[in-house]
Amino acid sequence: MNVHLLLLVGYSIALVAVGLWVARLVRTTGDFFVAGRSLSAPLLGATVLAANIGAGTTVGAAGLAFRDGLSAWWWNGSAAIGSLVLAVWIGPKIWAIAAERNLYTAGDYLELRYGPAVRGVVASLTWLGTLAILAGQLIAGAAVLTVVADIPRWAGTIASALVVTVYFMAGGLLGSAWVNVVQLCVLIGGFLAAVPIVLSGVGGLGAITDPHIVPAHFGDFFYSAGAGSGMALLALLGPGFVISPGLLQKVYGASSAQAVRMGVGAQAVALALFGLIPTVLGMSARVAHPEIASENLVLPTVLVEQLPTALGALALAAIYSAEVSTCDAILFMLATSLSQDLYKRFVHPTASDARVLTVARLASVAGGVGGVILALLLPTVTDALAIFYSLLGVSLFVPVIGGLYTQRAGSFEALASIATGVLTLLGVRLLTGGAGFGWLNPPLVGLLAGALVYSVTTMVRGRVAHA
Repeated sequence: MNVHLLLLVGYSIALVAVGLWVARLVRTTGDFFVAGRSLSAPLLGATVLAANIGAGTTVGAAGLAFRDGLSAWWWNGSAAIGSLVLAVWIGPKIWAIAAERNLYTAGDYLELRYGPAVRGVVASLTWLGTLAILAGQLIAGAAVLTVVADIPRWAGTIASALVVTVYFMAGGLLGSAWVNVVQLCVLIGGFLAAVPIVLSGVGGLGAITDPHIVPAHFGDFFYSAGAGSGMALLALLGPGFVISPGLLQKVYGASSAQAVRMGVGAQAVALALFGLIPTVLGMSARVAHPEIASENLVLPTVLVEQLPTALGALALAAIYSAEVSTCDAILFMLATSLSQDLYKRFVHPTASDARVLTVARLASVAGGVGGVILALLLPTVTDALAIFYSLLGVSLFVPVIGGLYTQRAGSFEALASIATGVLTLLGVRLLTGGAGFGWLNPPLVGLLAGALVYSVTTMVRGRVAHA
């Protein structure tokens, strides 16, 4: 009897049950999209932290640590730094606008600030990019099931998608927030129990940084092997955790601006500390299992092989919990952007609240199917997530931040910034093979180019208007 698999099946059933139970309270789009703006600081912090601890921050970070060592912390650290910016500067300001104007999505804000064209362009780009990050989470879930029970990747991907789609489709943000509390308890408990045992089993901290056992750079906190590792990750990941539509909509659900500051700020600190866990586990795997061929399998393998059966099962449930908790945040972006930003705004403006809610639930199913297809095409978690964060940063960061701090920019400036950012990102990737120019990786070059165009066109058009 496979104890690991039985626990994962039972845990998945429990998550679906919690989501369906909370779904009784979801009657309107306001409940589904922003939880009735009722999330307290602890509940907001828990659901944001659960969303941020996903396949990238666990399976992906451990895979990077297996390859690069201590500098893999920057995957989680970059997310924590972006979250801190959201908590202190961006979140409270955009929450106040959302509460005053009854905004449900990031697209609502963009239309309020720039007009419908910007909303439509960003919603479309977000939908495409978000499918990539959903694929990354599903790849991680499938990796767990492959290690636990030798389940084929395609079957594990479908199973993971089915669990999260059912409970999110029923309960929306309100259901996800309460499911995330359960997931977070399992996640943190499982990893905290695993680290000391795994670390002790490979010889302690000295062994995972010993140049006679592991590569010499393993103990270098600032080591970078290129655009996708070390401190360079700050440019790739940081902006996405400031302006991610899914995170902004969770912020919209807060009960007050103070709840945003306290809740999101506390989870930023927790995320920075959590970043040490997959880093240590990945480095430990390099000592104990240097033969591992796929970065996706590093974390599941070390937990199965290095831990007692019961504790290993709990730790695997923690990985699975991380994957599923982030999946619901991603489905949240997919469902709301399609139903509110595209369907209600451009297809059926007079649609009833009940109709939009139905479309949102159907959109979550469509997103789950699309994520499965893409997960079967992309090789690793980090490959999938890099697509999302690159596209998100160069298209959304400048218009969202600029819109909060200047009233002079309009639709032209926002669209020019988005087009410049995306085209520059693609051009630099093609020109340099994805490497960029030293620390100037393609996402950072695209973001800087978009910011420059936004600033220059705002100044020039502003002067023309006053001439």
